Amino acid sequence: MIDVVVAGGGPVGLATAIRAADAGLEVVLVEPRSGPIDKACGEGVMPDALARLRSMGVDPPGIDFHGIRYVSGDRDAVARFSRGPGRGVRRTTLHEVLLQRAVDAGVRVEEGRVEGIEQGPDWIEAAGIRARYLVGADGLHSGVRRTLGLQDLVRGVPRYGIRQHFYVEPWDDVVEVHWLPTTEVYVTPVSDRVVGVAVLGAAPLSLHDSIAALPALAERLGAAKPASEPRGAGPLRQRVRARTAGRAVLVGDAAGYVDALTGEGLRVGFAEADAAVDAILRDDLPGYEGEWRRITRSYRRLTGSLLWVSSRSSLRPLIVPTARAVPSIFGRIVDSLAR
Repeated sequence: MIDVVVAGGGPVGLATAIRAADAGLEVVLVEPRSGPIDKACGEGVMPDALARLRSMGVDPPGIDFHGIRYVSGDRDAVARFSRGPGRGVRRTTLHEVLLQRAVDAGVRVEEGRVEGIEQGPDWIEAAGIRARYLVGADGLHSGVRRTLGLQDLVRGVPRYGIRQHFYVEPWDDVVEVHWLPTTEVYVTPVSDRVVGVAVLGAAPLSLHDSIAALPALAERLGAAKPASEPRGAGPLRQRVRARTAGRAVLVGDAAGYVDALTGEGLRVGFAEADAAVDAILRDDLPGYEGEWRRITRSYRRLTGSLLWVSSRSSLRPLIVPTARAVPSIFGRIVDSLAR
């Protein structure tokens, strides 16, 4: 019997496996997909997430960005990070460096899917592997979460995301967030000649139409060749009854997700990975629930509040002017996303 089975080989699953292996645990990671795993996301690694990667011995190649710019029409508001830069990193690149680090740490990676889960008093079995613990890190639509009966109902209008890359030299050293009447468009530099463009909103969602609605952005991208195919994700909102069940624990998007609006997914996910491994080492999975609430509190409050405001047609147009009018508050909010 091994110590830990990790279901899901995305960045948070790999980070969990690395942390556990570095702590001396025997780890098997189970992932159904082979090769670099891509995902429709903004690809902006916030400063805290970048620091956590470096603490694992991982420093992914990309291009640094130094803050967030909100844009609406001819108005904008900029806040720069006070604690060092974040980094735009292609998701496939991040996966490659994390996977290599996991293998170097002694993690055994197996291709497969976790479907049936059985538990005993001091063991859990998944994908035919018996271990002391199971970590579900299998994303927004987690099969582990459903199998454990932890999925909760989601109310409200579902939101989705679409992302594509373009060959064009970045024109700014910040992440741009363009606020349209019903969608948000994110522009993240990911190399010295490629930017990623992502749009968030309710269906039907069109990356082409959203770009076309932003004349300055459309002009910058007009002659740019696509560097990837469009990729979608969603529904984004995921509610979870609890983060643990017996000897299983959920991390990352599998543990619950509000929205990608504030770009905190990796920051929160890496912190959850650390907390889950600490709980395993203490043999105290129930204690992880409180840690999860502490780790995600600011993310849940800020993202939930911004979603509420942005969903009101009378309030949404005030977001950028307000951020511009009170730059100190906007700066504190951006710094809270970066910490």
